[in-house]
Amino acid sequence: MAQQIVQLQLSGMRCAACANTIEKALKKMSSVKSAQVNYANEKATIRGEQLEADVLINAIEQAGYQAQLIDIEHREDNRQDLQKIQLYKFIAAAILSLPLLYSMIGHFSWTRDLPIPAVLMNAWVQMALATPVQFIIGWQFYRGSYYALKNLSANMDVLVALGTSAAYFYSVWLTFKFGAMAAHDGLYFETSAVLITLILLGKWFEARAKGHTSEAIRKLLKLQPQQALRESADGQTQLVSVKELQQGDIVQIKPGQQIPVDGVIVEGQSAVDESMLTGESMPVEKSVNDKVVGATFNKNGFLRVRATHLGEDAALARIVRVVEQAQGSKAPIQRLADKVSGVFVPVVVVIALITFLLWWLWFTPGDIGRALETMVAVLVIACPCALGLATPTSIMAGSGRAAEAGILFKQADTLELTQSLTAIVFDKTGTLTQGKPALTDFLLAEDYEKSVIAGIVIAIESKSEHPLAQAIVDGLKAQNTQNVLVENFTALSGYGVMGNAEVYGKTSQIRLGTKKLMQDHDMDMGDWQTQQQQLEKQGKTAMLIAVDQRVIGLLAVADTIRDTAKPAISALKKRGLQVIMLTGDNQLTADAIALELGIDKVIAEVLPEHKADKIRELRQQGQVVAMVGDGINDAPALAEADVGIAMGSGTDVAIETADIALMRTDLNAVDAAIQLSHLTVRNIRQNLFWAFGYNSLGIPIAAAGLLAPWVAGAAMAFSSLSVVLNALRLQRVKTHSSS
Repeated sequence: MAQQIVQLQLSGMRCAACANTIEKALKKMSSVKSAQVNYANEKATIRGEQLEADVLINAIEQAGYQAQLIDIEHREDNRQDLQKIQLYKFIAAAILSLPLLYSMIGHFSWTRDLPIPAVLMNAWVQMALATPVQFIIGWQFYRGSYYALKNLSANMDVLVALGTSAAYFYSVWLTFKFGAMAAHDGLYFETSAVLITLILLGKWFEARAKGHTSEAIRKLLKLQPQQALRESADGQTQLVSVKELQQGDIVQIKPGQQIPVDGVIVEGQSAVDESMLTGESMPVEKSVNDKVVGATFNKNGFLRVRATHLGEDAALARIVRVVEQAQGSKAPIQRLADKVSGVFVPVVVVIALITFLLWWLWFTPGDIGRALETMVAVLVIACPCALGLATPTSIMAGSGRAAEAGILFKQADTLELTQSLTAIVFDKTGTLTQGKPALTDFLLAEDYEKSVIAGIVIAIESKSEHPLAQAIVDGLKAQNTQNVLVENFTALSGYGVMGNAEVYGKTSQIRLGTKKLMQDHDMDMGDWQTQQQQLEKQGKTAMLIAVDQRVIGLLAVADTIRDTAKPAISALKKRGLQVIMLTGDNQLTADAIALELGIDKVIAEVLPEHKADKIRELRQQGQVVAMVGDGINDAPALAEADVGIAMGSGTDVAIETADIALMRTDLNAVDAAIQLSHLTVRNIRQNLFWAFGYNSLGIPIAAAGLLAPWVAGAAMAFSSLSVVLNALRLQRVKTHSSS
């Protein structure tokens, strides 16, 4: 049974431990093979068999959180609604907490002259102000703590609930013991209320900043046009919703309009701005039979387009899907943070209790207020929010920036691994070259007429799927107008083609292909072999022609090297990478092209089915290998490589097999992908360093009594915000590419 993938949007998470709790709840289900929960974008990706969304959602709700199927169109509205609720909670908490904060400031020696209304020094008034903050506005922390402990785990809610409850209930006890004047005996109502207020403020800032990390998805979704001008059978047009279009419908696009669907041009020509798809700023000329992509812009011509891909099959939808898949996955570097966050809260609770006892029994004997204040500071400053955000926010920002540059990382582990590459293997035809070869030479023995042999070659090559076959057919058409019947056609992968055809009234066996093909059939190539070698030294691909057992001539085809190939290879070599060309061409031709491009290592005369073997050999030598290709026969090699990179001009098979899809044919995008991988991993390491460093320094400082609880709360909020803001720097990266 095929594996299913279900993605759910979550809410109610407040730290990395929450994500771990949801993962554990999902993995307990027999139908679930794997579950990944991303704290940064609040999304769960579940893989398994016979998955039912309602059952998965129920399991998440039993764990104490909310979930729903991802609604791409309204997801951002939902997030903004949640942000507004958090903002309103903060405002309400701030209104109630400010009077308490004002009364607290009056306790300092340097603020003794500050006028404080007597009512604010009334313990009952302070309790009245703090209670709604603690139990109405702060109820989310108690609810989260209940479900966390119920699932035998601990999260940020446990720390907040413990810390604020200790301060609140101690103050309640003092109020009932000493009455209205208890405020003069050291109440901590302002501590619990101000802490909750600051945490809510930090969470609101964090939510807003996290929203910016998915800016790439939002931009892509906004590009999707909503209406199209559909043409009916009688030529009339009607403005309809894009959702109403069906495959085969003809739509009209006027100059300056957005192209509403993926399709093929049936009439007209124009320059099309594809920057949203490829990152390329220059428009691309399009005419009849060219493909166009939905959400791109028609610059200056009138077009009639036949719809071919709609809805989930459209290019834009697939791009969004790939980016979301990468942003929802976990990088290997995140495992350390997950392990730490799983045990972090229980360890902090133990440290806080020890801190309380040391201060109460040792440092300030009998001063329970001082001991309590120090314990609360430890509990609050230790919240592991920054640790949970460190990796996913960088992954989201890095993969989103890559998508804007026309580079699609399909998984977070690919984004991490790419910066570790040691070797880049390029397929030649269609990757380093344009993939549009042209016939350059047609040489025959004197006793054969070109028009006769041209007809036979056209008939044979017309049956071949090799990329060079069409170039030969197009090049010979002018020299022949006859229709020739070919029987027993056979394509010999990596060697050539053969078949039977009538030559001067006699049925003969025709072979067209490599020197190896001729040698395998014991043919004497004579001077043709010398001429073949001369052409190959010029970088041309030369094929011999044989009639029965005699070689009678040859054909030479040359492909044009991509303009971006040479600078891209130079940039990769500057990174210290070994650049290798892999091709089925003979060694002489391959060496000539490699010399022009500055490639030092060539693996030539490789049959399509053996390309993956060559990649495997490189990996066995200890290399971390990327394979860059574009054709169907590259798919096994792309899958075998540590990182498979498919060119945007390639086939769907190659793009689906690859780990990275380049949405443009600019080879500089390969270097840009490596650059973004380097920067993203560096950003993750920076985040993890500061997250670990913050807690490593903050806990001892708080335990030493050097931090007031409200200062600890502000520091905790700032730590999460700083991690997210650091990740957002990736969205401003300028890639080293021609775009």
